[in-house]
Amino acid sequence: MSGRTNKRAAHSRDPEATRGRILDAALEIFSHKGYHDASVDEIVAQSETSKGAVYFHFPNKQTLFLALVDKFADLLERRVTAAIEQEAQGIQRVDAALRACLDTFGKYRRLAKILLVQAVGLGQVFEEKRMAVQDRFASLIKIYLDEAVTVGDIAPTDTELVSQAWMGAINEIVIRWVYTGQPDPERIMMTLRPMLLRSVGFEESAVSAHDETH
Repeated sequence: MSGRTNKRAAHSRDPEATRGRILDAALEIFSHKGYHDASVDEIVAQSETSKGAVYFHFPNKQTLFLALVDKFADLLERRVTAAIEQEAQGIQRVDAALRACLDTFGKYRRLAKILLVQAVGLGQVFEEKRMAVQDRFASLIKIYLDEAVTVGDIAPTDTELVSQAWMGAINEIVIRWVYTGQPDPERIMMTLRPMLLRSVGFEESAVSAHDETH
C-alpha cells in the first residue's frame, strides 16, 4: 500500500502528470465500457490517483470525456501540420494532410472511437463538440485545397463543400473500421485516398510524378 501511496504523493506534486494519467485512464475505461457505463471510481482506480484529484482537473465525467475529444483533435492537428511542413504549396500538402489524417485515425483507434462513435447520441453538448472537431479539420483541409487551386494543381472548385464531403467519407469508413476492424488501415489508405484525390481531378499517378519533379 505504501508504494501506491508514494506514487500518488509524487503525482500530486506534478499536476500535469496527474492530469495526463487521469486522461489515459479515462481513455481506457471509456473505450471499453462506453460513456454511460464508465464510472469516476473506475477512472480513479485505473489512474492510481484520488477522486479529489480527478475532480480538481475535471469537474464531472462530461468534462473528462470532452477533454479526450480535444486531446484527439489536438493530436490530429499536430500530426497534419507536421506532415505538411516540408511540402510545397499545392496538391502535395493536400495529399500529406490526407495521409496524416487517415494514419492518425488508424494508429489511435480508441481515441477515434471516443470521437466518432461514443460521442454520437450523448446529447447536444457532445454533438456540438463532435461537429466542432469535424469542422476544424474540414477547415484545415480547405486551406490546402485552396492552395492547390491557387498554384494551378487542381481546377477551381467549391473547396468548402469538398472538404466537408471528404471528412464525411473519412468518418464513415473509420466508424466501420472502429466497430468491426475492417477494412484494415492500409486498405483504407490505398483505396479512399486516391478516390478523394480523383474527386478534385487529381490522379494518384500525377501525385507521384509531381513528387519526382520536386
